[in-house]
Amino acid sequence: MNYILFDGPARDALLPFTFTRPVADILIGIMTIREKWEMRLGSTITTITEEYLSQKFPMVEMEENVMINASFLPTANLVEMIQDLKENQAIYKGEDIIAFYTTENQEEVDLDAYEILQFSEDCITVQNTWDIFSKNNAAICQDFEFVTADRKSQPIPKSVNVIAPENIFLEEGAKLEFVTLNASTGPIYIGRNTEIMENAVIRGPFALCESASVKMGAKVYGATTVGNGSRIGGEVKNSVIFPNSNKGHEGYLGDSVVGEWCNLGADTNNSNLKNNYEEVKLWSYETEGFAKTGLQFCGLMMGDHSKCGINTMFNTGTVVGVSANIFGTGFPRNFIPSFSWGGAAGFTTYNTKKAFETVKLVLSRRNIAFDAVEESILEHVFDETKKWRRD
Repeated sequence: MNYILFDGPARDALLPFTFTRPVADILIGIMTIREKWEMRLGSTITTITEEYLSQKFPMVEMEENVMINASFLPTANLVEMIQDLKENQAIYKGEDIIAFYTTENQEEVDLDAYEILQFSEDCITVQNTWDIFSKNNAAICQDFEFVTADRKSQPIPKSVNVIAPENIFLEEGAKLEFVTLNASTGPIYIGRNTEIMENAVIRGPFALCESASVKMGAKVYGATTVGNGSRIGGEVKNSVIFPNSNKGHEGYLGDSVVGEWCNLGADTNNSNLKNNYEEVKLWSYETEGFAKTGLQFCGLMMGDHSKCGINTMFNTGTVVGVSANIFGTGFPRNFIPSFSWGGAAGFTTYNTKKAFETVKLVLSRRNIAFDAVEESILEHVFDETKKWRRD
């Protein structure tokens, strides 16, 4: 069977992260949503997403297909139910569609004519940006159980101070000496070819993905995920850092999501709690206003390729778009549009020529080319977000 993940109705609620990727490629837990489904189904999975992203993330359609809503994370029983889907059948949870069967010859999908199968169990869904960090605890625990089942961890070095070693799993090539790992509050997963430097203190749930690193003396609280090739230092709590991003220095990051290819300057701090302890509101790209999150703790949402200078201070519930460059004293406003250049004193447009020069330099440090496909995606984002910039 051919499986295809589709963005679904949550796509706009997951901006700015879905400006540059399908919903399926959001990182939560130990893996992206796509990787979770591929491991569970034992199959390569493609996506249906926005047209401007389709060259980088193409869809492969075959004679028989099952479409899966990428906002839903897989469970053993949900996977079994999807594998058993027949023609003209669809799976729902309440009124939300999870999956449906299609054929290549089907001219249109009329879900009203389908047999509806209800999935009644609980499952993790990613339908808002803040779900990425607020549900990361459950996602790490679920992934850890699946990824480590019937496998043996690499030995934990004798110099490591360990609490609850049965909840710790080290992949091959992990380097760590003279660190503290406390897995009594949740599992700790240390991926391939990672490094945790001396005197780092980590409390689970925690996932350090392939080739990522934790700097000396870092203090990390669960539930935190550090994506492939990313680096963290200072103090981090309940945050998800996508691949190839850096928070390498002192400063606090809490209850936050940082996109790919981002850099937080030394002593950057974010607030995750309002002084009056009220519910945090976040900028919504859907309503073009601030939406209630239902959360008392909510920090920074930063889109791909954005950077900030040393000593940057972010207000509670700040949303930063794609390829913004933030610097200067004071608190910038809590919605910073894509391709903005400046800080609390004001912003101008970060023109694409200048922005792309930085992107090329950043990618070249990882021996990755900035090709025409990537450039066209960022050009589209620049044009789509023009209405929110004020010069």
